Amino acid sequence: MDKVYPGANEALRGLLKDGQTIAVGGFGLCGIPEALIAAVRDLGVKDLTCISNNAGVDDFGLGILLKTRQVRKMIASYVGENKEFERQYLAGELELEFTPQGTLAERLRAGGAGIPAFFTRTGVGTIVAEGKEIREFDGHQYVMERALLPEVSLVKAYIADRSGNLIFHKTARNFNPSVAQAGRVTVVEVEKVVETGELDPDQIHLPGIFVHRIVINANPEKRIEQRTVRAAS
Repeated sequence: MDKVYPGANEALRGLLKDGQTIAVGGFGLCGIPEALIAAVRDLGVKDLTCISNNAGVDDFGLGILLKTRQVRKMIASYVGENKEFERQYLAGELELEFTPQGTLAERLRAGGAGIPAFFTRTGVGTIVAEGKEIREFDGHQYVMERALLPEVSLVKAYIADRSGNLIFHKTARNFNPSVAQAGRVTVVEVEKVVETGELDPDQIHLPGIFVHRIVINANPEKRIEQRTVRAAS
């Protein structure tokens, strides 16, 4: 089955709707599906709940959806370095569900594995646990966290074959496999597509059963989130 679409807009058209929950891979600006995020902006859907480790920066990544006011709620573990996010949140214009980073990763993994909920000690006694079930195991309290099941997942990989088998590039793998597995429909942005059968099965990081649509972005921007350089001598 050939899952390659001619472009990001074509791959997302008909999938996205107002009010949906979408998950977006990446860690900071590393391994983010930038072309797919831009397509979400261009298609104009709104009132989105976005699941992602970060909220991008003001002019890149999920920051561009915040700028166009298409995001209603963020489920994230870190939201620094985005002034528009800060402004909207403090003004009461944006909902935020803070989730510890490891818990966020496990909520996505659980969603992909068909596990509806799990218990963790992380967050007990803090605002993270407010309104959630607390249970004691072996003398310790644990908070119950629900799995995440996004309607659409947007993922960045390095290479795909036409059947959707994926290879990620080093640390750009980060949250992407878990995001891909959790989504009811997963759209992947890659730099290169090869024919089915060309990839060594032992080198595949995520099998194509989790991938529904593929788009090519051969020259992604790959920004560095913070760059510090020494002054020229």
